[in-house]
Amino acid sequence: MIEHVWLIPAFPLAAFLVNGLFGRRWLGHLTGLIGSAAIGASAIVAIGVFFEVLAGHSRTIVPLTIAGIRYQWIAVGDFSVDVSALVDPLSAVMMLVVTVVSFLIFVYSNGYMAHDHGFYRFFTWLSLFVFAMLILVMADNYLLLFVGWEGVGLCSYLLIGYWFERPEPYFAAKKAFVMNRIGDWGYTIGIIVI
Repeated sequence: MIEHVWLIPAFPLAAFLVNGLFGRRWLGHLTGLIGSAAIGASAIVAIGVFFEVLAGHSRTIVPLTIAGIRYQWIAVGDFSVDVSALVDPLSAVMMLVVTVVSFLIFVYSNGYMAHDHGFYRFFTWLSLFVFAMLILVMADNYLLLFVGWEGVGLCSYLLIGYWFERPEPYFAAKKAFVMNRIGDWGYTIGIIVI
């Protein structure tokens, strides 16, 4: 099951793309169902990975490949930065927690947001948020970790400001954006120091 770990972030990413491209015009309230199904599928794979790690796989680095193609961000001499996931006991637990809790949030949100005019937009952002959290907990290197961190920050801004017509969420989103930029400085300095 560990060789299929790439499916865990792929399902929420697919839900984000489908809901984002087709949600407003054609899918409407199906976006909640699509998002829930995608996160549920991720949770099933995460459960399988968790039990495989529990059975004895200690630490594995899995290249995140698409159609068998392995991606490298940087390759200089012997130094390379791959797009890969770290599967160890901690990341397996975090993948499990993120996917299962996110699935429960998706199921609850389908009813809670049912009468909201921006239903598709909420589930689009929420799917992207889950994708970013999974990249954050699965990252094998600091560069990919930073991408996940920035994705979580962006999605926090978008979800906090979801009801942007009202002044309170609008100002709260701006405050979250500024606080995330401050956190980015600390994160970047930490990477440089390491």
